[in-house]
Amino acid sequence: MRLEKYLADSGIGSRSECKKYIKKGWIRVNGEIVKDGAMQVTEKDIIYYMDKGLAVHKNLYFMLHKPAGCICATKDTTQETVLGFFEPAIAKHLIIVGRLDKDTEGLLLLTDDGNFSHRLTSPSKHVEKTYFFRADGILLPEAETMVKEGIDIGDEKRTLPGILKDVRIDEKNNCCEAYLTICEGRYHQVKRMVHALGAEVTYLKRISIGNLILDADLKPGRYRALTEAELAMFGIESRK
Repeated sequence: MRLEKYLADSGIGSRSECKKYIKKGWIRVNGEIVKDGAMQVTEKDIIYYMDKGLAVHKNLYFMLHKPAGCICATKDTTQETVLGFFEPAIAKHLIIVGRLDKDTEGLLLLTDDGNFSHRLTSPSKHVEKTYFFRADGILLPEAETMVKEGIDIGDEKRTLPGILKDVRIDEKNNCCEAYLTICEGRYHQVKRMVHALGAEVTYLKRISIGNLILDADLKPGRYRALTEAELAMFGIESRK
């Protein structure tokens, strides 16, 4: 990798800014001042910007508790995006794994690993995702069976079999809540399924993806790196 690209990827500035740092003699590689931005460097090289050691961010796997009110987009001129919760030097490397609607909160994964993202979002992988919802209205008595068999939500095909459980009905206030597990990611799928079951979602939160459960200690807008044990759930042995 060219030195100037390494510097930019480390987050200390744009490519043009990094070229200026190099010309000013602010960059040292393995103890020596370097003024050639085209110099090839590797992970084994020890690189300093002034007195700050640098490293290119890589092998990033984050769990974010997405709050309602922000969108799953890399950038937007009018709305807050989930990448806004990360430092710019890290955010520019991240891929949003799947998406959640603006008014939906809960577990969202972000990474710089394209293969990891594909494995979790590809329709052919059928990765299970569990949501907790509250809704106005009362679910149909046969709702659990309908979800298990697949529901017509207006698409060409019925939904794949899912699981509806822990249904709580409040007849007095004409509302309900439950957990819904699906293995697809169609447009507004949970909301459309609940509508087909006789109610309208008023609150939606993703609880888990596969066996990975949202950290209960993560408040909305906070994130943390996945642990080695959590990465192992997806067949990733190490971030090293």
